[in-house]
Amino acid sequence: MKKRLFTSESVTEGHPDKVCDKISDSILDALLEKDPMSRVAAETCCNTGFALVTGEITSSANVDYEAIVRKAVLEIGYDDEEKGFDGNKCEVMIRLDKQSADIAMGVDNSVESKVTGDSYDKIGAGDQGMVFGFACNETPQLMPAAISYAHALTRRLSEVRKQGVLKYLRPDGKAQVTVEYRDDKVYRIEAVVVSTQHSEDVDIETLRKDVRKHVIDAVIPKELTDSDTKYFINPTGRFVIGGPHGDSGLTGRKIIVDSYGGYCPHGGGAFSGKDSTKVDRSACYMARYVCKNVVAAGLADKCQMDVAYAIGVAKPVAVQINTFGTGKYDDEAIAKAVADVFDMRPQAIIDTLDLRKPQFAKTTNYGHFGREDCGFRWEKTDKKDALNEAIKKYVR
Repeated sequence: MKKRLFTSESVTEGHPDKVCDKISDSILDALLEKDPMSRVAAETCCNTGFALVTGEITSSANVDYEAIVRKAVLEIGYDDEEKGFDGNKCEVMIRLDKQSADIAMGVDNSVESKVTGDSYDKIGAGDQGMVFGFACNETPQLMPAAISYAHALTRRLSEVRKQGVLKYLRPDGKAQVTVEYRDDKVYRIEAVVVSTQHSEDVDIETLRKDVRKHVIDAVIPKELTDSDTKYFINPTGRFVIGGPHGDSGLTGRKIIVDSYGGYCPHGGGAFSGKDSTKVDRSACYMARYVCKNVVAAGLADKCQMDVAYAIGVAKPVAVQINTFGTGKYDDEAIAKAVADVFDMRPQAIIDTLDLRKPQFAKTTNYGHFGREDCGFRWEKTDKKDALNEAIKKYVR
Protein backbone atom coordinates (compact mmCIF):
# COMPACT_ATOMS: atom_id res chain seq x y z
CA MET A 1 0.00 0.00 0.00
CA LYS A 2 1.13 3.52 -0.80
CA LYS A 3 1.65 5.48 2.42
CA ARG A 4 1.88 9.23 2.93
CA LEU A 5 1.48 11.75 5.74
CA PHE A 6 -0.31 15.10 5.57
CA THR A 7 -0.50 17.81 8.22
CA SER A 8 -2.79 20.81 8.76
CA GLU A 9 -3.02 23.37 11.56
CA SER A 10 -5.70 25.57 13.07
CA VAL A 11 -5.57 28.45 15.55
CA THR A 12 -8.03 29.63 18.19
CA GLU A 13 -10.02 32.85 18.07
CA GLY A 14 -7.54 34.37 20.52
CA HIS A 15 -4.59 34.00 18.16
CA PRO A 16 -3.46 37.57 17.32
CA ASP A 17 -4.04 37.10 13.58
CA LYS A 18 -7.56 35.84 14.29
CA VAL A 19 -8.23 38.79 16.59
CA CYS A 20 -7.52 40.99 13.57
CA ASP A 21 -9.67 38.89 11.25
CA LYS A 22 -12.61 39.16 13.63
CA ILE A 23 -12.25 42.90 13.98
CA SER A 24 -12.11 43.38 10.21
CA ASP A 25 -15.14 41.19 9.53
CA SER A 26 -17.09 42.73 12.43
CA ILE A 27 -16.58 46.09 10.74
CA LEU A 28 -17.74 44.61 7.43
CA ASP A 29 -20.89 43.19 9.06
CA ALA A 30 -21.72 46.49 10.76
CA LEU A 31 -21.45 48.36 7.46
CA LEU A 32 -23.47 45.78 5.52
CA GLU A 33 -26.23 45.91 8.12
CA LYS A 34 -26.81 49.59 7.35
CA ASP A 35 -25.71 49.67 3.71
CA PRO A 36 -25.65 46.30 1.87
CA MET A 37 -23.81 47.93 -1.04
CA SER A 38 -20.83 48.95 1.10
CA ARG A 39 -17.42 48.56 -0.48
CA VAL A 40 -15.08 47.38 2.23
CA ALA A 41 -11.41 46.46 2.44
CA ALA A 42 -10.63 46.68 6.15
CA GLU A 43 -7.34 45.43 7.53
CA THR A 44 -6.38 45.33 11.20
CA CYS A 45 -3.03 45.14 12.94
CA CYS A 46 -2.68 44.55 16.68
CA ASN A 47 0.17 44.35 19.15
CA THR A 48 0.69 45.00 22.84
CA GLY A 49 -2.01 47.42 23.96
CA PHE A 50 -3.30 48.63 20.59
CA ALA A 51 -5.33 47.83 17.48
CA LEU A 52 -4.98 49.72 14.21
CA VAL A 53 -7.70 49.55 11.55
CA THR A 54 -6.72 50.68 8.09
CA GLY A 55 -7.97 50.20 4.54
CA GLU A 56 -10.51 51.58 2.08
CA ILE A 57 -14.24 51.90 2.73
CA THR A 58 -16.98 53.51 0.65
CA SER A 59 -20.37 53.34 2.36
CA SER A 60 -23.38 55.43 3.31
CA ALA A 61 -23.35 53.72 6.71
CA ASN A 62 -22.20 55.60 9.80
CA VAL A 63 -20.77 53.21 12.41
CA ASP A 64 -18.74 53.53 15.60
CA TYR A 65 -15.52 51.82 14.56
CA GLU A 66 -13.91 52.00 17.97
CA ALA A 67 -16.90 50.39 19.67
CA ILE A 68 -16.90 47.59 17.08
CA VAL A 69 -13.22 46.91 17.72
CA ARG A 70 -13.64 46.76 21.48
CA LYS A 71 -16.71 44.53 21.30
CA ALA A 72 -14.94 42.05 19.01
CA VAL A 73 -11.92 41.82 21.32
CA LEU A 74 -14.06 41.36 24.43
CA GLU A 75 -16.17 38.64 22.77
CA ILE A 76 -12.99 36.65 22.18
CA GLY A 77 -12.20 36.82 25.89
CA TYR A 78 -9.47 39.45 26.08
CA ASP A 79 -10.79 41.51 28.99
CA ASP A 80 -7.70 41.74 31.16
CA GLU A 81 -4.13 42.80 30.37
CA GLU A 82 -2.88 39.70 32.19
CA LYS A 83 -4.36 37.62 29.35
CA GLY A 84 -2.32 39.56 26.79
CA PHE A 85 -4.92 42.11 25.70
CA ASP A 86 -7.80 44.13 27.15
CA GLY A 87 -10.60 45.30 24.89
CA ASN A 88 -11.68 47.81 27.52
CA LYS A 89 -8.37 49.65 27.72
CA CYS A 90 -6.41 49.04 24.50
CA GLU A 91 -5.69 51.98 22.23
CA VAL A 92 -7.79 51.92 19.05
CA MET A 93 -6.57 53.77 15.96
CA ILE A 94 -8.72 54.18 12.83
CA ARG A 95 -7.03 55.12 9.56
CA LEU A 96 -9.48 54.61 6.69
CA ASP A 97 -9.78 56.02 3.17
CA LYS A 98 -12.34 55.57 0.38
CA GLN A 99 -12.08 52.97 -2.38
CA SER A 100 -9.97 54.11 -5.32
CA ALA A 101 -12.09 55.62 -8.10
CA ASP A 102 -9.99 53.68 -10.61
CA ILE A 103 -10.95 50.37 -8.99
CA ALA A 104 -14.60 51.39 -8.50
CA MET A 105 -14.91 52.23 -12.18
CA GLY A 106 -14.20 48.62 -13.21
CA VAL A 107 -16.35 47.09 -10.48
CA ASP A 108 -19.38 49.33 -11.08
CA ASN A 109 -19.43 48.78 -14.83
CA SER A 110 -17.74 45.69 -16.20
CA VAL A 111 -16.28 45.44 -19.69
CA GLU A 112 -19.21 43.23 -20.74
CA SER A 113 -21.94 45.51 -19.33
CA LYS A 114 -21.15 48.09 -21.97
CA VAL A 115 -22.11 45.54 -24.63
CA THR A 116 -24.56 42.92 -23.33
CA GLY A 117 -26.82 44.74 -20.92
CA ASP A 118 -27.09 41.50 -18.90
CA SER A 119 -27.69 42.30 -15.23
CA TYR A 120 -25.15 39.64 -14.24
CA ASP A 121 -22.56 41.40 -16.40
CA LYS A 122 -22.94 44.67 -14.50
CA ILE A 123 -20.30 44.09 -11.83
CA GLY A 124 -16.72 43.43 -12.84
CA ALA A 125 -14.24 41.52 -10.71
CA GLY A 126 -12.69 43.74 -8.04
CA ASP A 127 -9.20 42.55 -8.89
CA GLN A 128 -7.26 40.16 -11.05
CA GLY A 129 -6.15 36.84 -9.60
CA MET A 130 -7.00 33.19 -9.19
CA VAL A 131 -9.06 31.31 -6.61
CA PHE A 132 -9.46 27.66 -5.68
CA GLY A 133 -12.32 25.59 -4.33
CA PHE A 134 -12.15 22.05 -2.99
CA ALA A 135 -14.20 19.23 -1.51
CA CYS A 136 -13.58 15.55 -0.78
CA ASN A 137 -15.44 12.71 0.92
CA GLU A 138 -12.96 12.21 3.78
CA THR A 139 -15.32 13.74 6.37
CA PRO A 140 -19.10 14.30 6.65
CA GLN A 141 -18.51 18.00 5.94
CA LEU A 142 -16.68 17.03 2.71
CA MET A 143 -13.46 18.57 3.98
CA PRO A 144 -9.94 17.11 4.19
CA ALA A 145 -9.49 15.17 7.42
CA ALA A 146 -6.42 16.95 8.83
CA ILE A 147 -7.86 20.48 8.73
CA SER A 148 -11.26 19.22 9.89
CA TYR A 149 -9.78 17.63 13.03
CA ALA A 150 -7.45 20.58 13.65
CA HIS A 151 -10.41 22.98 13.60
CA ALA A 152 -12.36 20.69 15.91
CA LEU A 153 -9.49 20.83 18.42
CA THR A 154 -9.21 24.62 18.46
CA ARG A 155 -12.98 24.97 18.67
CA ARG A 156 -12.98 22.62 21.64
CA LEU A 157 -10.18 24.61 23.30
CA SER A 158 -12.37 27.71 23.14
CA GLU A 159 -15.42 25.81 24.39
CA VAL A 160 -13.78 24.41 27.53
CA ARG A 161 -12.31 27.85 28.25
CA LYS A 162 -15.57 29.76 27.87
CA GLN A 163 -17.65 27.11 29.64
CA GLY A 164 -15.30 27.15 32.61
CA VAL A 165 -14.32 23.48 32.28
CA LEU A 166 -10.65 24.51 32.26
CA LYS A 167 -10.73 27.90 33.93
CA TYR A 168 -6.99 28.46 33.65
CA LEU A 169 -6.98 28.50 29.85
CA ARG A 170 -6.50 31.78 27.98
CA PRO A 171 -7.74 32.73 24.48
CA ASP A 172 -4.58 32.09 22.42
CA GLY A 173 -3.80 28.62 21.10
CA LYS A 174 -2.98 26.31 18.19
CA ALA A 175 -3.58 22.74 17.09
CA GLN A 176 -2.02 20.55 14.43
CA VAL A 177 -2.99 17.11 13.14
CA THR A 178 -0.98 14.73 10.98
CA VAL A 179 -3.02 12.13 9.09
CA GLU A 180 -1.60 8.93 7.61
CA TYR A 181 -3.04 7.95 4.25
CA ARG A 182 -2.80 4.54 2.65
CA ASP A 183 -3.75 4.24 -0.99
CA ASP A 184 -5.07 7.81 -0.74
CA LYS A 185 -7.55 6.90 2.02
CA VAL A 186 -7.46 8.15 5.63
CA TYR A 187 -5.90 5.31 7.65
CA ARG A 188 -4.93 6.70 11.07
CA ILE A 189 -3.76 9.74 13.03
CA GLU A 190 0.02 9.94 13.21
CA ALA A 191 0.39 12.97 15.49
CA VAL A 192 -1.61 15.57 17.40
CA VAL A 193 -0.11 18.86 18.61
CA VAL A 194 -1.97 21.28 20.90
CA SER A 195 -0.51 24.46 22.38
CA THR A 196 -2.72 26.61 24.57
CA GLN A 197 -2.17 29.81 26.50
CA HIS A 198 -2.72 29.42 30.24
CA SER A 199 -2.54 31.28 33.53
CA GLU A 200 0.48 31.27 35.81
CA ASP A 201 -1.19 29.11 38.45
CA VAL A 202 -1.42 25.77 36.64
CA ASP A 203 1.38 23.24 36.47
CA ILE A 204 2.26 21.73 33.12
CA GLU A 205 1.39 18.15 34.03
CA THR A 206 -2.13 19.11 35.10
CA LEU A 207 -2.60 21.09 31.91
CA ARG A 208 -1.40 18.22 29.72
CA LYS A 209 -3.65 15.74 31.50
CA ASP A 210 -6.68 18.03 31.24
CA VAL A 211 -6.16 18.95 27.58
CA ARG A 212 -5.72 15.31 26.64
CA LYS A 213 -8.96 14.36 28.44
CA HIS A 214 -11.23 17.32 27.71
CA VAL A 215 -9.96 18.38 24.30
CA ILE A 216 -8.06 15.74 22.34
CA ASP A 217 -9.93 12.64 23.50
CA ALA A 218 -13.24 14.49 23.08
CA VAL A 219 -12.50 15.32 19.44
CA ILE A 220 -10.17 12.83 17.77
CA PRO A 221 -11.93 9.57 16.76
CA LYS A 222 -10.55 6.72 18.85
CA GLU A 223 -10.68 4.35 15.88
CA LEU A 224 -8.10 6.52 14.10
CA THR A 225 -5.55 6.45 16.92
CA ASP A 226 -3.29 3.64 18.10
CA SER A 227 -0.31 3.02 20.36
CA ASP A 228 1.98 4.74 17.85
CA THR A 229 -0.01 7.98 17.68
CA LYS A 230 2.12 10.82 19.08
CA TYR A 231 0.73 13.57 21.33
CA PHE A 232 2.44 16.89 22.01
CA ILE A 233 0.68 19.22 24.47
CA ASN A 234 2.38 22.56 25.17
CA PRO A 235 5.72 21.02 24.23
CA THR A 236 7.76 24.04 25.41
CA GLY A 237 6.28 23.65 28.91
CA ARG A 238 5.03 27.23 29.25
CA PHE A 239 2.61 29.46 27.30
CA VAL A 240 1.59 32.29 29.63
CA ILE A 241 2.48 35.23 27.40
CA GLY A 242 0.09 35.10 24.47
CA GLY A 243 -2.34 37.02 22.30
CA PRO A 244 -1.25 40.38 20.87
CA HIS A 245 1.18 40.78 23.79
CA GLY A 246 3.08 37.68 22.71
CA ASP A 247 3.01 38.33 18.97
CA SER A 248 1.67 40.93 16.57
CA GLY A 249 -1.45 40.12 14.57
CA LEU A 250 -2.54 41.01 11.06
CA THR A 251 -5.71 40.46 9.03
CA GLY A 252 -5.40 37.80 6.33
CA ARG A 253 -2.26 36.09 7.58
CA LYS A 254 -3.95 32.71 8.18
CA ILE A 255 -5.24 32.03 4.66
CA ILE A 256 -4.28 28.32 4.74
CA VAL A 257 -5.99 27.85 8.10
CA ASP A 258 -9.03 29.64 6.65
CA SER A 259 -9.30 27.37 3.61
CA TYR A 260 -8.21 23.74 3.27
CA GLY A 261 -5.13 23.46 5.45
CA GLY A 262 -2.77 23.26 2.48
CA TYR A 263 -4.53 20.23 0.97
CA CYS A 264 -5.08 22.13 -2.27
CA PRO A 265 -3.51 25.27 -3.80
CA HIS A 266 -4.43 28.77 -2.65
CA GLY A 267 -4.62 31.81 -4.91
CA GLY A 268 -3.07 34.03 -2.24
CA GLY A 269 -5.94 36.41 -1.55
CA ALA A 270 -7.17 36.79 2.01
CA PHE A 271 -10.86 36.70 2.95
CA SER A 272 -11.56 38.75 6.07
CA GLY A 273 -12.52 42.41 5.89
CA LYS A 274 -13.51 42.28 2.22
CA ASP A 275 -16.95 42.78 0.73
CA SER A 276 -18.29 40.40 -1.90
CA THR A 277 -17.16 42.39 -4.95
CA LYS A 278 -13.68 41.13 -4.09
CA VAL A 279 -13.55 37.81 -5.94
CA ASP A 280 -10.65 36.50 -3.89
CA ARG A 281 -13.29 36.06 -1.19
CA SER A 282 -16.64 35.62 -2.97
CA ALA A 283 -15.36 33.42 -5.81
CA CYS A 284 -13.53 31.19 -3.31
CA TYR A 285 -16.86 30.67 -1.59
CA MET A 286 -18.55 29.91 -4.91
CA ALA A 287 -15.81 27.48 -5.93
CA ARG A 288 -16.28 25.64 -2.64
CA TYR A 289 -20.04 25.53 -3.32
CA VAL A 290 -19.38 24.01 -6.75
CA CYS A 291 -16.91 21.40 -5.52
CA LYS A 292 -19.03 20.38 -2.54
CA ASN A 293 -22.02 19.77 -4.80
CA VAL A 294 -19.91 17.79 -7.29
CA VAL A 295 -18.78 15.44 -4.51
CA ALA A 296 -22.21 15.33 -2.86
CA ALA A 297 -23.71 14.39 -6.23
CA GLY A 298 -21.39 11.40 -6.42
CA LEU A 299 -19.64 12.69 -9.53
CA ALA A 300 -16.21 12.40 -7.83
CA ASP A 301 -14.56 11.52 -4.51
CA LYS A 302 -12.62 14.77 -4.59
CA CYS A 303 -12.95 17.88 -6.69
CA GLN A 304 -10.82 20.98 -7.13
CA MET A 305 -11.91 24.04 -9.06
CA ASP A 306 -9.64 26.90 -10.06
CA VAL A 307 -10.96 30.14 -11.51
CA ALA A 308 -9.06 33.19 -12.81
CA TYR A 309 -10.37 36.75 -13.16
CA ALA A 310 -9.32 40.05 -14.75
CA ILE A 311 -10.12 43.30 -12.94
CA GLY A 312 -13.24 44.96 -14.30
CA VAL A 313 -14.30 41.87 -16.27
CA ALA A 314 -17.32 39.87 -15.14
CA LYS A 315 -16.72 36.53 -16.83
CA PRO A 316 -13.75 34.47 -15.58
CA VAL A 317 -10.82 34.27 -17.98
CA ALA A 318 -10.22 30.60 -17.08
CA VAL A 319 -12.07 27.81 -15.26
CA GLN A 320 -10.81 24.29 -14.61
CA ILE A 321 -12.13 21.22 -12.81
CA ASN A 322 -9.79 18.51 -11.51
CA THR A 323 -11.08 15.33 -9.85
CA PHE A 324 -7.65 13.68 -9.57
CA GLY A 325 -8.81 10.52 -11.30
CA THR A 326 -11.68 9.98 -8.86
CA GLY A 327 -14.43 11.20 -11.19
CA LYS A 328 -17.31 9.01 -12.27
CA TYR A 329 -17.06 10.87 -15.59
CA ASP A 330 -14.14 12.65 -17.22
CA ASP A 331 -13.25 16.13 -15.94
CA GLU A 332 -14.30 17.84 -19.16
CA ALA A 333 -17.83 16.47 -18.89
CA ILE A 334 -18.08 17.48 -15.24
CA ALA A 335 -16.79 20.96 -16.09
CA LYS A 336 -19.50 21.37 -18.73
CA ALA A 337 -22.19 20.29 -16.28
CA VAL A 338 -20.81 22.73 -13.73
CA ALA A 339 -20.94 25.55 -16.29
CA ASP A 340 -24.61 24.75 -16.94
CA VAL A 341 -25.55 24.85 -13.25
CA PHE A 342 -23.29 27.54 -11.76
CA ASP A 343 -22.57 31.12 -12.86
CA MET A 344 -19.16 32.40 -11.77
CA ARG A 345 -19.71 36.09 -12.59
CA PRO A 346 -19.43 38.31 -9.47
CA GLN A 347 -23.05 39.52 -9.45
CA ALA A 348 -24.33 35.97 -9.92
CA ILE A 349 -22.12 34.80 -7.05
CA ILE A 350 -23.40 37.57 -4.78
CA ASP A 351 -27.03 36.71 -5.54
CA THR A 352 -26.60 32.93 -5.37
CA LEU A 353 -24.77 32.96 -2.03
CA ASP A 354 -26.61 35.93 -0.50
CA LEU A 355 -23.39 37.82 0.20
CA ARG A 356 -24.81 41.29 0.85
CA LYS A 357 -26.01 40.42 4.35
CA PRO A 358 -24.00 40.55 7.61
CA GLN A 359 -22.60 37.07 8.33
CA PHE A 360 -18.87 37.33 8.03
CA ALA A 361 -17.69 37.69 11.62
CA LYS A 362 -18.80 34.07 12.06
CA THR A 363 -16.40 32.96 9.31
CA THR A 364 -13.26 34.17 11.04
CA ASN A 365 -12.69 31.20 13.33
CA TYR A 366 -12.34 27.47 12.65
CA GLY A 367 -12.33 27.81 8.87
CA HIS A 368 -14.55 29.42 6.27
CA PHE A 369 -15.48 26.00 4.88
CA GLY A 370 -17.05 22.92 6.41
CA ARG A 371 -19.05 25.12 8.81
CA GLU A 372 -22.46 23.55 8.31
CA ASP A 373 -23.70 24.81 11.68
CA CYS A 374 -23.51 28.45 10.60
CA GLY A 375 -25.99 28.38 7.72
CA PHE A 376 -23.52 29.62 5.12
CA ARG A 377 -25.04 29.34 1.66
CA TRP A 378 -21.81 28.02 0.13
CA GLU A 379 -21.98 24.93 2.34
CA LYS A 380 -25.34 23.79 0.92
CA THR A 381 -25.53 20.72 -1.35
CA ASP A 382 -28.78 21.72 -3.02
CA LYS A 383 -27.39 21.58 -6.58
CA LYS A 384 -26.42 17.91 -6.65
CA ASP A 385 -29.60 16.83 -8.46
CA ALA A 386 -29.17 19.60 -11.03
CA LEU A 387 -25.60 18.46 -11.66
CA ASN A 388 -26.63 14.84 -12.13
CA GLU A 389 -29.25 15.97 -14.63
CA ALA A 390 -26.91 18.37 -16.47
CA ILE A 391 -24.14 15.84 -16.99
CA LYS A 392 -26.44 13.54 -18.96
CA LYS A 393 -25.95 15.82 -21.96
CA TYR A 394 -22.20 15.26 -21.99
CA VAL A 395 -21.83 11.50 -21.46
CA ARG A 396 -22.89 8.52 -23.53
